[in-house]
Amino acid sequence: MLSNTAISWKETLRSYMDRRLAWVLMLGCSSGFPWVLIGSNMSGWLKDEGLTRSAIGYFGSIFTVYTINFLWAPLVDRVHLPVLGKWLGQRRSWILSCQLIILTGTLLIASVNPASHLMFTSLIALMIATASATQDIAIDAFRIDSFNKSEESKLPQASAMAVIGWWTGYSLPGFLAFTYANEYGWGNIYYGMAVIVLLLIAFTLLVREPETHRDLLQQKAEKRHEHYTHSAVLTWLSVTVLEPFIDFFRRNGISVALTLLLFVFLFKVGEAFLGRMSIPFYKEIGFSNEQIGYYSKLIGWGATMLFTFLGSVVNVRFGIVKGLMIGGTAMAASNLMFSWIAETGPDEHLFLATVIVDNFTTAFSTVAFVSFLTLMTGQAFSATQYALLASLGNAGRTVLASFSGALADYLDNWTLFFILTAIMVLPSLLMLYSLRHYFSRLLLKARQERQNSA
Repeated sequence: MLSNTAISWKETLRSYMDRRLAWVLMLGCSSGFPWVLIGSNMSGWLKDEGLTRSAIGYFGSIFTVYTINFLWAPLVDRVHLPVLGKWLGQRRSWILSCQLIILTGTLLIASVNPASHLMFTSLIALMIATASATQDIAIDAFRIDSFNKSEESKLPQASAMAVIGWWTGYSLPGFLAFTYANEYGWGNIYYGMAVIVLLLIAFTLLVREPETHRDLLQQKAEKRHEHYTHSAVLTWLSVTVLEPFIDFFRRNGISVALTLLLFVFLFKVGEAFLGRMSIPFYKEIGFSNEQIGYYSKLIGWGATMLFTFLGSVVNVRFGIVKGLMIGGTAMAASNLMFSWIAETGPDEHLFLATVIVDNFTTAFSTVAFVSFLTLMTGQAFSATQYALLASLGNAGRTVLASFSGALADYLDNWTLFFILTAIMVLPSLLMLYSLRHYFSRLLLKARQERQNSA
């Protein structure tokens, strides 16, 4: 991002009064909710039922679908759903369809005991994860389509609203679940989760579909491909499947594009390992469900909201490249706080400090990271290209992090485990540093194009 230090702080804060940002916030809640539904809530339920750390870690492999959703992302860009598409528009019709599937899956999980029906629960959770991963494609595309790239300052703002919405959808239901799980039982908690899905559906019906030139740009791409395919069907397929990837590599160059993809893949690995094992860690150290719900979910949510907003303000004024470097370094260092808890035991004051520090560093780096991904996408195939980047980012949080429980069991030392999660971020920061000159040229080009258009 370009620097906007010439803009006053008052003008910066006033710029957040944009209705489109509220829409992004609402849909962000829908994006975050499934992660608590089949993530931390399910981890807590399985742990209470006596399953091992390794089993809980492997159950999380269902999130692998988030790493491959770019494979069907072109459909979200190109396929118009009947009836719903005309009523709601391209993006919202896909979002609503996925939410209906998530609602069905939530009710099914509520009706069984996962420990006794682990295979059935895994299949339903996989269905929810697939619908959620598809919903994410449409929600991210909605956000990108809502703000033109020339609205430079809006990228970190929209990213912040998406992050705040995500954590709201993730943390508040998680807080309620862990707070009342002992009193009402996990089965009834999941019926309550179904009510939350209905609220999210209402959000989808309230927001307005963004206006774009996507169809026109895709038609131009079809004309280019017609010279090679000489077939309407082959043209549609080649534009749908190949053009988004061709465009990404053409705009960035093969060498830079590959480095960018590897950076995205590695940046969140350490955070993912920590996140997957955090609930089992809290329970083994001696924290209760109520403490986990209050500190990790409720306090963590509030801290994330505040720090995400502050992080977006900083990124609006000073840019995202430095934010990524500083945020990534701080995020890795904050993991050492968990090693401190492992050494001292269930100290509530230390737990509170750790939650605040962890949420501060995670929120700051995430705003810069999401803004970075948005900047790398094109206009014609925003869903596909963002899904490709986000899928790689999720790969570290899903495929690799599936072995987090096995690593914790192998080490049998929580202190060492969290030290290793801190080290995992270093390779991605080295890659980011190696691309600093490329980003300078990219941002200079963006400045010149904005000046010419003005």
